[in-house]
Amino acid sequence: MKKIVAALAALAICATALITPASAQDKKFTIALIPGLTTDGFYITMRKGAQAAADALGVTLVFQGAPDFNPVTQVPVLDAVIAKKPDAILIAPTDKVQLVEPLRKANDAGIPVIPVDTFIGSGVYQTGAGEADFPLSYIASDNILGGEIAARALAKAVGGKGKVYVSNVKPGISTTDQREEGFKKEMAANHPGITVLETQFNDNDANKAASQLQAVFARNPDLVGVFGANLFSALGAANGVQPGRLAP
Repeated sequence: MKKIVAALAALAICATALITPASAQDKKFTIALIPGLTTDGFYITMRKGAQAAADALGVTLVFQGAPDFNPVTQVPVLDAVIAKKPDAILIAPTDKVQLVEPLRKANDAGIPVIPVDTFIGSGVYQTGAGEADFPLSYIASDNILGGEIAARALAKAVGGKGKVYVSNVKPGISTTDQREEGFKKEMAANHPGITVLETQFNDNDANKAASQLQAVFARNPDLVGVFGANLFSALGAANGVQPGRLAP
């Protein structure tokens, strides 16, 4: 729910910045929403929230993205959107470093940029510092806090002791990097009976996450828990412990 609201808020911010009483009657504004990938239920829901805001504001929403969460496939989509010259771009960047320069092209073309869900650079903008300072703002949930909450919940579930690990996507994605950061921070600070094993990166592939769980369990039969840093990581871990897939 928070992230649906974030999408609505981001769209409203863009539209409010663009539309003045004098100009609203003269031009139909277009805002592009570029998701991390088009096939994820989360981004499909975000699109619905953005569309509801667009309808309420009288703004045209363009939704265009790649089928996988990858800067290699997202950048060409972004370039195509920039070529259409929308009045603003909302985007969930697939890499906090690799999307800086592609998004700078939009900013240099006079198109306001607002990252949603994920960010580029540090996620702190309009301060005059850093190479990725140009977005208007960044709108998302507190992912470090989310990781901390997950760590507390997992620690309670396993009785405060045992071995766990993080199933993550890949380094460089702001949201999942921060969730892992928060998780490990909370475990180190407040749960001394829990050992956090090496993070496993699954490239957003639930089958790979399932196989990794089985391999980690084979090396650590006293494994008691896994933190899935995103949807496919969690689904993969859950599939990996299904009866018949994981030896007792």
